[in-house]
Amino acid sequence: MGRLLRVAQAIDDLSEWIGKSLSWLVLLTVAVGFYNVIARYIGRFLGLQLASNGLLELQWYLFSLTFLLSFPYILQQGANVRVDFLEASWSDRRKAMISFWGTVLFLIPFCVLGLWVTVNPVMQSWGLLPDGTWGRWEISPDASGLPRAPIKSMVLVGFGLLLLQAVAQAIKYWAVWCGYIEGRQLPEAEADLPPLE
Repeated sequence: MGRLLRVAQAIDDLSEWIGKSLSWLVLLTVAVGFYNVIARYIGRFLGLQLASNGLLELQWYLFSLTFLLSFPYILQQGANVRVDFLEASWSDRRKAMISFWGTVLFLIPFCVLGLWVTVNPVMQSWGLLPDGTWGRWEISPDASGLPRAPIKSMVLVGFGLLLLQAVAQAIKYWAVWCGYIEGRQLPEAEADLPPLE
């Protein structure tokens, strides 16, 4: 069990690093969005085209990256939605058992299905033709638009990282359920709150 817990810790560390790195991506997304708005209105006032489709697409690419890559961090931090009015009275072992089975029966198959369904469209966006040869990769139909293949690939990366984190969570839930480690630690922000009475 010790090796599995070390693997889970390594996955947790990866998810945490990615999650914290995404905070900078959010700032970049806001900056690009701010520029797009200012350029559109100033350009309209001056009668010039200051905004570009490439920057508009970059804005939603950055938002998509933030969205897709943050799920493992959210799961690792325990910030996902739970039915607290049921779970509040349960022991840590019972919570771990329910979470383990929920992860194994629902989250892991969902991630595998997401990967399976996404592989072909991603490969086609990179230029894989039905006959097995390679053509041009998918590009935005808009003038000065960005290639679509890299952002579509992030869907695969997002599902892959979520699957890794789901496996790590299942290992930790199993360890709590079987009594190898104590119950889940609350995220720091929640731990600082006074208890509800």
